[in-house]
Amino acid sequence: MDAVIKAAFIYLFLLVVFRLAGRRSLSEMTTFDLLLLLIVSETTQQAMVGDDHSVTRAVVLIVTFVMIDVGLSLLKQRSDTLEKFMEGTPVVLVENGRPIKRTMDKERVGEEDILEVARVTRGVMSLDQIKFAVLERSGKISIITAKSVNTGETS
Repeated sequence: MDAVIKAAFIYLFLLVVFRLAGRRSLSEMTTFDLLLLLIVSETTQQAMVGDDHSVTRAVVLIVTFVMIDVGLSLLKQRSDTLEKFMEGTPVVLVENGRPIKRTMDKERVGEEDILEVARVTRGVMSLDQIKFAVLERSGKISIITAKSVNTGETS
């Protein structure tokens, strides 16, 4: 019964902490959000079933990790350099139908990856129909089609 009470307490505690911290949706999760999630899950697991059964210790550690994450997000808002370092910047992979091989190799993105996104999101079948393909900070690829594709407008 003790384990059930600890689990319920930790669940409710995490719910309150993450609501107060203003967590973004999972679709907008950054590398640092994922890192926080992994660390918090390990801390929670140790408090519930590991050798250290101290819920108080888990609460203190979780609050510390969340405060570090919130602090870093506030610093990123004030420093473009820190934000670029932590979050990265968008990178152009295709320009006017021509793949930028050096950039694609560096980012480990293949032409097929770009074409798949182009087909699914824009109905585009070849690179020459793509004005720009951009690897966004989130890791998603955005496709901007050439004027001659689909409606005759740049999208």
